[in-house]
Amino acid sequence: MYYGKNCCFCCIVTIDKQVMDFITCFYFLDEEKPMNIEKQKSAPVYEALERFRKQRVVPFDVPGHKRGRGNPELVQLLGEKCVGIDVNSMKPLDNLCHPVSVILEAEQLAADAFGAAHAFFMVGGTTSSVQTMILTACKAGDKIILPRNVHKSVINALVLCGAEPVYVNPDVDSHIGIALGMEISQVERVIEENPDAVAIFVNNPTYYGICSDLRSIVKLAHDHGMLALVDEAHGTHLYFHENLPVSAMEAGADMAAVSMHKSGGSLTQSSLLLLGESMNMRYVEQIINLTQTTSASYLLLSSLDISRRNLALRGRESFEKVSRMAEYAREEINSIGGYYAYGKDLVNGSSIYDYDVTKLSIYTRDIGLTGIEVYDLLRDEYDIQIEFGDIGNILAYISIGDRIQDIERLVGALEDIKRLYSRDKSMMHNAEYISPIVAITPQKAFYSEKELLPIRETAGRICGEFVMCYPPGIPILAPGEMITAEIVDYILYAKEKGCSMQGPEDPELEKLNVLKGE
Repeated sequence: MYYGKNCCFCCIVTIDKQVMDFITCFYFLDEEKPMNIEKQKSAPVYEALERFRKQRVVPFDVPGHKRGRGNPELVQLLGEKCVGIDVNSMKPLDNLCHPVSVILEAEQLAADAFGAAHAFFMVGGTTSSVQTMILTACKAGDKIILPRNVHKSVINALVLCGAEPVYVNPDVDSHIGIALGMEISQVERVIEENPDAVAIFVNNPTYYGICSDLRSIVKLAHDHGMLALVDEAHGTHLYFHENLPVSAMEAGADMAAVSMHKSGGSLTQSSLLLLGESMNMRYVEQIINLTQTTSASYLLLSSLDISRRNLALRGRESFEKVSRMAEYAREEINSIGGYYAYGKDLVNGSSIYDYDVTKLSIYTRDIGLTGIEVYDLLRDEYDIQIEFGDIGNILAYISIGDRIQDIERLVGALEDIKRLYSRDKSMMHNAEYISPIVAITPQKAFYSEKELLPIRETAGRICGEFVMCYPPGIPILAPGEMITAEIVDYILYAKEKGCSMQGPEDPELEKLNVLKGE
């Protein structure tokens, strides 16, 4: 049973065959309340679907496959039970657009499990959660303070609402070439220069596992009358183990977007939006309903419900195991030589305030291979699918479904790749993150008149579209940013090495859309 991180008196008990130390906290700082474990054993949406399935209701509603009878190939692929609960909203099953019964109860249980004032089930991925946060906080002309290494969904939200980004350009690790967290001094300076900003947006953690000083940033935001919004697409697990970095709700954030389908075990595309006490949940619900589907998938909703229950009851044990597997993998990979699986050793108390040890991020350029080249080799030659590879790094995503034998296989494959494919690194492109030059707002650029030019002729012009490697989906260029020769070289190098380049109108990325007359 896990009650929370803020404790001052603990005892040690045994929880499984591996005799792991389990911390059960009895007293809490800041009057933090434990989740109700008995209530967490319930899964209201899942239980309602089970009751519905047993009723054998004759369907004269959508979806048109009618429990799979009209599409036998779909039943063969997914199974009768799965297709049989792909149903429409109805009174016994509630309605996601305005929940009043089982969905509302499930959301309240999620809020309890994550220490939030309220939780919304989201079926448009964490993209939908992130965009709801920004559309709630910002309107046209408002300023929002954020790091530039945000997911594309953030900048897409700025296109939609017309807010103006004020970037805190992060420091870059000169060796591994990744953007770091937001330093407090940087945030303070940007606030002083933009006291009229309405919100501060934070990644917690980044794709690579880097964490900023979230508590201090939230306090800065609140001290200056700003909302604190947190992208926790890669931080579901932070809520369920006291040795992991602080979570958004624990840090006092106003809203947090949580990808349950990443480290939390739910189906792809399912997410949570968490609210702090300061937020008007009814207004947020109105914002959600501007863009979220009115035909929510009960497969996704039930997966959120079941996964929340699993995390509430077994999350601490699960993420203890995940952390130990990741640390073991890190040690084994570093012992190979040439690779650098980084972790807590990066922490410097400022730009890297903390590190999420469950992230197995590995720098590959010292063996003469880009991350995307190692990514391709692992998939094509060793049947190992990792999360992503970029110019200098790979990320192997370790979560509650992994096994130690899978870790051993990954380590062995990396050792093999070094032996068979390593080469001289002297001619490799510099992998460093490139800070953008913002010329106009994303919305103005996106809706401006544009022209397609050969990419080599675009230096000095203002970009009118997105260019990014996906994953991780952090734009190299966003609408309204100045194109430089350095950025063009980086894009072409990434394309040459096999990165999946997304965003531009030209699928071959031989041309870019730039603003006319700019």
